[in-house]
Amino acid sequence: MSAGRPSHIRPDGGLTMVDVGSKDASERFARARASIRMGEAAERALKDATLAKGDALVAAQIAGIMAAKKTADLIPLAHPLPLANVSVEFRWSAPGVLDVEASASTNAQTGVEMEALTAAAVAALTIYDMTKAVEKDIVIESLRLVEKRGGKSGHWSAR
Repeated sequence: MSAGRPSHIRPDGGLTMVDVGSKDASERFARARASIRMGEAAERALKDATLAKGDALVAAQIAGIMAAKKTADLIPLAHPLPLANVSVEFRWSAPGVLDVEASASTNAQTGVEMEALTAAAVAALTIYDMTKAVEKDIVIESLRLVEKRGGKSGHWSAR
């Protein structure tokens, strides 16, 4: 690979899945976070589990886990990975701000950053979908990788 050329772009300009076949499998972990900003009515409905569509936190947790397992179907050049674990958790970080934190782990030849990010994004979208009848101005923001471990680059953590 020449310097400056992304690893998924062939010399002819076409795209390819990065070949990880010669890499050794190793333990990989990634954690991602998204925040959902909402008003009092949506926050109360989430906390009390009184939404017309049901308990949004349970639905979003399941949706996030399922999404992580489908990442390679959603992201064109992502590798399908044998996930060892996926976790989706929620916490209120401020009034009207629900944080979604998703983590994924595997023993594979490539990392699980995309799986953790996909889980956090889809969990947040599920919360939005289930609360939009209560409030229309809900905002999903700050989707980002917050930590990764494993592979050649080792451990990385957001500041």
